Amino acid sequence: MLNIEKKIDNDKACFRLTGRLDTLTSPELESELTGIIDGLTDLVLDFEELEYVSSAGMRVLLAAQKKMNDLGTMTVKHVRQEIMDTFEMTGFDEILTIEN
Repeated sequence: MLNIEKKIDNDKACFRLTGRLDTLTSPELESELTGIIDGLTDLVLDFEELEYVSSAGMRVLLAAQKKMNDLGTMTVKHVRQEIMDTFEMTGFDEILTIEN
């Protein structure tokens, strides 16, 4: 299960994710991002309550990062160590801007 709490202020958005970003839930995040990303210059993804990210979730993050590279900035905050380990093993720590 994934819960997405959104705060949108003009061209800035913060998505606070709770639960698991996996094969079943990543289409939900992808859909939420697709609906607003073109109007953004600043996107923050707060992972403080996110427990797990699968390869499907990472694909959504990569697509969002590529899009935001053209539009502005994307920052991933409060990444748990288990998820950070996965990001480091896959090189995502070099692709994403991560603030803890």
